[in-house]
Amino acid sequence: MASAAEQLAANLNFGAIAKADELKKRIWFTLGALVVFRLGTYVPIPGIDPEQFARNFQQQAGGVLGLFNMFSGGAVERMAIFALNIMPYISASIIIQLLTSVIPSLEALKKEGESGRKVINQYTRYLTVVLALVQSWGIAIGLQSSSAAIDPGPFFLASTVITLTGGTLFLMWIGEQITSRGIGNGSSLIIFAGIVAHLPVAIAGALELSRTGAMSPATLLGSAVGAVALIYFIVFMERAQRRVLINYPKRQVGNRMYEGQTSFLPLKLNTSGVIPPIFASSLLLLPATVASFSANQGSSGFLGTVTTLLGHGQPVYMALYAALIIFFTFFYTAVVFNPQETADNLKKHGGFIPGIRPGERTAAFIDKVLTRITVIGALYLTFVCLAPEILAMALSSQSLAFGGTSLLIIVSVTMDTVAQIHGHLMAHQYEGLVKRAKLRGASATQRRR
Repeated sequence: MASAAEQLAANLNFGAIAKADELKKRIWFTLGALVVFRLGTYVPIPGIDPEQFARNFQQQAGGVLGLFNMFSGGAVERMAIFALNIMPYISASIIIQLLTSVIPSLEALKKEGESGRKVINQYTRYLTVVLALVQSWGIAIGLQSSSAAIDPGPFFLASTVITLTGGTLFLMWIGEQITSRGIGNGSSLIIFAGIVAHLPVAIAGALELSRTGAMSPATLLGSAVGAVALIYFIVFMERAQRRVLINYPKRQVGNRMYEGQTSFLPLKLNTSGVIPPIFASSLLLLPATVASFSANQGSSGFLGTVTTLLGHGQPVYMALYAALIIFFTFFYTAVVFNPQETADNLKKHGGFIPGIRPGERTAAFIDKVLTRITVIGALYLTFVCLAPEILAMALSSQSLAFGGTSLLIIVSVTMDTVAQIHGHLMAHQYEGLVKRAKLRGASATQRRR
């Protein structure tokens, strides 16, 4: 049986976008905001030598800086004003979300509805400023100690901190504007735009390998087919859910008797989203980042050995990557989803799972089901993230290593954005149907008269 979303997708006519003026304004606003973001990634911060910094960056591209550079659309490589990107805001959002589960006052604010959400958002902004100041200060110290700074000193430190922090706050504001006045989630779309900006470079690198003979055309074609199949698999798994049957008994309101209702509690297969791969990648890239900044250590010693073992394609790296993804999947799911709270809400509204007693038994049943599907979700995330690594290792090339994290972000953001466009189109068509129905009713009334 087709779901409501599938039925909606089958019945919608995208030609209606031309008639939906409000939707067109939102789309153009979103595109304009993303253009501003992309232009800002090419504006370097004052006081640095771009060419010298580019040479220094090539020595550290294999660490965390390379991961941040991918998310920022190359802004870190050019040390642009948007080098920090929206990542401090994302980190602050995750931290606040985790704190709402352990701090009673924040948990109470979360339950207050819209007013509580506004207060939590304000706390997130304050924490974003703090994280941006700390990260920009660290970058300023690193630039001053390197040969990229033209005139090191207090003024350089202050200007770098202000510029990078201001760039992050500007992107945070742009993201909020996209969310309220545009289409899709603003923060996700900014990261999406940064990742997609690397796609032409990755495709050009693969074509160049095929042209020079380093990769056969059959291998290139097989890689393209595998990428399409992987994207299809991601879409399927991201939409997969376990529906728990919920029954509501008959109830009487005044003199009217309402029949019992049946609904479903949808439990997503991948509740944690892309958070586990990001956390796992960041932790595994820390040794490489530290080694790149430790010029005196080089490739020898304990740090050099650890960096070698945690290199891309190494068995230790693959095993730890998989283990960390599985751990963070269970950890984040346990933090963001509370079976006891869900069971209490069902009991409060008179809902129950057939054959399960309300209360503790319902919470235990939901927790059992959630644990089982989380196992499948963790294995799915592990496979998606390791498949590009295995492919790059088999081809002995990093040009095709368009990471699983990137694919997950691209697919999930695209699905969310298309779903919002569908919603706006449905609302537009519904308004049109209501207007036509009113006109038909008025015409029929006039004919009767």
